Amino acid sequence: MKVAVSGASGLIGSALVPELQRQGHEVVRLVRGPSQGADEIRWDPAAGRLEPTALADVDAVVHLASVNVGDRRWTAKRKTEILQSRIDGTTTISTAMAAADPRPRVLLSASAVGWYGDGGNRIVTENDPAGAGWLAEVVVRWEAATAAAQDAGVRVVHLRSGLVCAPRGGIMGRVLPLFKLGLGSRLDHGQQYWPLISLVDEVKAIAFLLTEDIRGPVNLSSPEPVTNAEFTRTLRRIVGRPPVPPVPAIGLRLVLGGERAGQIVLIGQRAVPKVLLDHGFAFQHPTAEAILRYTANRPA
Repeated sequence: MKVAVSGASGLIGSALVPELQRQGHEVVRLVRGPSQGADEIRWDPAAGRLEPTALADVDAVVHLASVNVGDRRWTAKRKTEILQSRIDGTTTISTAMAAADPRPRVLLSASAVGWYGDGGNRIVTENDPAGAGWLAEVVVRWEAATAAAQDAGVRVVHLRSGLVCAPRGGIMGRVLPLFKLGLGSRLDHGQQYWPLISLVDEVKAIAFLLTEDIRGPVNLSSPEPVTNAEFTRTLRRIVGRPPVPPVPAIGLRLVLGGERAGQIVLIGQRAVPKVLLDHGFAFQHPTAEAILRYTANRPA
């Protein structure tokens, strides 16, 4: 297949591109600057510019580009950037795909388990409705922005990613150094569920979804979500560090900002990948133990 990828330089995209190439796919990157060759397509998501003719010989699009939701305080300006980066980019790609002749057959579009809001200890699958809160509302609008492609007959998959764990970057890029220094601790009560997935399995799942006849939302998370307290105990044991006192909610709200803390680290989703499991996808790192050993470079 010829696959166009947005966000190809990000944590997931930079691992996905070589994996797709290894599997024999031809990859072209969507870039915001001038294209440097036949393997790049220029686009401008903020302006809604992507020439449909540039996608006419593309079989599938994997859309990963968006502003990071957790790296800065949620000022009014930042919240606008988070929302618009998702709506603008997805609408631009969806509209261009619908207008292309011939049009690509598949759109795998980034989404998030934030769709479910605070799930508490309730198991959530792809059949569950959207939850409450600003972040859940963002994800609902993000997924809805694929409407043009879906209405045109494109097979659309919403990649509801959990917490993607890699040896470098992402959530573990911030968390792992603290644990290695003996500073990693539980966050408040620690009962919020963290739906982890290794970068290896995230990439394998996306490649799997390119060719499987699956459409709609797909949870990209390991089969065994764990609480923050379980995550903390497991990682502390793997890196060989003693327990330290938990970080109270008030401290997290002061450091991260009240709304960001309240919708990212103090709540969680016990999301399970029902669709992937029902279709026979095999996880390389199915448990928190396996994921955290992989990210900490510790053999089993």
